[in-house]
Amino acid sequence: MTTVPQRRHLPGITSLTALPGLSRRAPERKRVPLVEEEASSIVAWAWYVDGVRRPAGSLTQAARNAQEGEGFVWLGLKDPGNDDLEALSSQFALHPLAIEDAVNGHDRSKLETFGDDLFMVVSTVAYVDHDEMTENSEVVTTGQVMIFLGDHFVITVRRGEHAQLSALRRSLEADPERLSRGPSEVLYAITDKIIDDYMAVVDEIETDVDEVESAVFARGGSHEVDRVYQLKRELIEFKRCVLPLGAPLMRLATRELPVVPPQTRAYFRELADHHTQVREAVASFDEVLSSILQAGLARASVADNEDMRKISAWVAIIAVPTMAAGIYGMNFDNMPELHWHYGYYMFLGLIAVIMVALYAGFKRNRWL
Repeated sequence: MTTVPQRRHLPGITSLTALPGLSRRAPERKRVPLVEEEASSIVAWAWYVDGVRRPAGSLTQAARNAQEGEGFVWLGLKDPGNDDLEALSSQFALHPLAIEDAVNGHDRSKLETFGDDLFMVVSTVAYVDHDEMTENSEVVTTGQVMIFLGDHFVITVRRGEHAQLSALRRSLEADPERLSRGPSEVLYAITDKIIDDYMAVVDEIETDVDEVESAVFARGGSHEVDRVYQLKRELIEFKRCVLPLGAPLMRLATRELPVVPPQTRAYFRELADHHTQVREAVASFDEVLSSILQAGLARASVADNEDMRKISAWVAIIAVPTMAAGIYGMNFDNMPELHWHYGYYMFLGLIAVIMVALYAGFKRNRWL
């Protein structure tokens, strides 16, 4: 596959609204901008017949051929604007609600049907490398891939800097048998890749969880709970991306949907199983982090209690000479042993004996 390394204007593309008989919508639409002037968000496109990439002079010509029943077109876009998608909608009959989601983005994965077409939003997740887990570390970054699927086209809209599809396109082009199955195979391959990315993130988060657990339960590591809280917060963001995908996958695996042949449902059932594994892993991480957080807080509380016991023990020991000095420091003439020749030495010795006894008692009871 030949991809476009930089987003640029594609040669030979004229107005997509000027193709007679190509649009499936009868009502007249307002004139949209020329694609060659506005569709700078196009990253790559290709026309496939029987799983083999065929040359086409322009996207317009490739779309016309696909509309006439010759293969399908796979068009990839990155962060398109409203004008770009409006220009494409007149050619591929994209639903306005789907266009709105593609322009503004959608936080949750979903699957919708519009006539004979499908529109699917899949949340993407990428792991952010960091040397050490700190309270300010970013663990995951999110994005979306939106897929318009028809019987003769696939349009992918990517938002975010990860989940690139160029390598996937090359992989499918190297296997014409898979690509010959049509747009549904592209949908399956994209979803499979994203779930594989989920599983890769799960492996990385598992390493972070192990590191944080070791740090919290290490000697003197009770104050590492802030790192646990940070990882738990990032895990919540990961969970928000992963969990909503379950319902669309089950629909693809069990329901009769346009553009998705019945024999393809078994593949989506496999994806649903893999997605279940990711969900279970995320749930287990959440439970482990909750346990670590509670244990860390308990250790911090125990450490505080131990400190308070030590302070209380030393205060009790110091209170002995303080009390004695306070009593005999009063300016009374008639006090017992005040004029005794050995009273000073006996007084110091008594204080020392009491302090040593208190120290030994606290030490035996592990207060010191």
